[in-house]
Amino acid sequence: MLEQLEAEARERGLLLRLQVGRPLGLWSLRLVVARQAASGSLLLLGEMKGWAYPAATGLQLDTMRVMPKAPTGVGDLVWAATMAWAQEATPCSQARLLAIRDDEQQHRRLVRYFRQRGFSKTRDVEAALWDLPLRMVWGGAGALMSGDVATVLERSLRSWRQSAA
Repeated sequence: MLEQLEAEARERGLLLRLQVGRPLGLWSLRLVVARQAASGSLLLLGEMKGWAYPAATGLQLDTMRVMPKAPTGVGDLVWAATMAWAQEATPCSQARLLAIRDDEQQHRRLVRYFRQRGFSKTRDVEAALWDLPLRMVWGGAGALMSGDVATVLERSLRSWRQSAA
């Protein structure tokens, strides 16, 4: 599936690249979507960073960005490629992320966006002592959300392919 997504991206003039490391038995991931600029340099359009450990619930997503001037579908491609990689290269069937609560309005938008992707809220990460490890990992408070990798992949693929029409 990942090779197919790379080919589809190439057909739209996009480059899809993964950088994967294996420190301490974990997988570290940085996935980028870029376009070659007229100058020959690469223009970053979107990216996902995360890591995975060898367990079904091991995919942890940290950073997802889509640049404001990115073409339609770049976010869908980032999500689809990340989930395809997780299915092909790891035992992960579940993904987790934190919808950061920096600003309440932005937090609500994030939660809604992640729900549309197939994630659901598992609990709030606040200021309690037992929340400290999660706050250190994700860098703040917010809603801890979990999603089925196959569901997120399916929804993202559908949107990615519809954006080409």
